[in-house]
Amino acid sequence: MSSLGFLIIIVAFALLWFMFVRPQKKRQVAQQQMLGDLRIGDEVLTAGGMYGRVTRLDDDVVTVEAAPGLELRIARRAIAGVTHDEPAAEPVEEDPPGQ
Repeated sequence: MSSLGFLIIIVAFALLWFMFVRPQKKRQVAQQQMLGDLRIGDEVLTAGGMYGRVTRLDDDVVTVEAAPGLELRIARRAIAGVTHDEPAAEPVEEDPPGQ
């Protein structure tokens, strides 16, 4: 194999690494940091699409209050992210027409 062919293979592997492996590793590190930074009271979104507030933290299990009085034990790795939702505005009632 010529040195030019060998150089092309090395450049192709480097390009693939920068396009696929490096970004995946960055996402993985960011996910691990987010899981490590979880605190009681954080609003979270699970991988299954459920929202809730963290009420207890153990090593591998997070207890999340999904509704008042409903607490769920969830694997820490199933937390997809911390949400920063602002409270919804109160609905404004309009006067019915003709009044």
